[in-house]
Amino acid sequence: MLSKTAEYALRVVTWLAGESRSEPADRLARQTKVPRRYLQKVLQDLVVAELVTSRPGPGGGYALARPAGQITILDVLNGVDPLQRIKSCPLGLTSHVSLCPLHAELDKAFAATEAAFSQVTIQDVVQSTSRIVPLCEVIPCSQHEAAHLVGELGE
Repeated sequence: MLSKTAEYALRVVTWLAGESRSEPADRLARQTKVPRRYLQKVLQDLVVAELVTSRPGPGGGYALARPAGQITILDVLNGVDPLQRIKSCPLGLTSHVSLCPLHAELDKAFAATEAAFSQVTIQDVVQSTSRIVPLCEVIPCSQHEAAHLVGELGE
């Protein structure tokens, strides 16, 4: 349903939301597993959409243009590859002055998707209570649990 560009943009914005400083493109490519060449296009789109800022030179890189709590999933999608709503007959049938039942239902689904994505901020994603951390390999237990297990094994 989402394009590669949209998926990559969401990865980049989510990663940047967890960072306190500008990130160089090479590091972003590694951490988000976005091909470096494709990353340039995604970053350019995000900068044009004013979701990400770019600072050239040593110590430069990319950062969110505003707090993650003010950026929704829909903002990111609209910045790089907006969801395509159905406004007229995709077949070009002149007798269809409004959407037929099929395309009307499809457009309702797209509208519901837009509405859902507009309600979720990048901060919501980053601060989720899920044990699965976005863009990170899951380890079997938290550092606290690991320290506790090591303590038990040492006894």
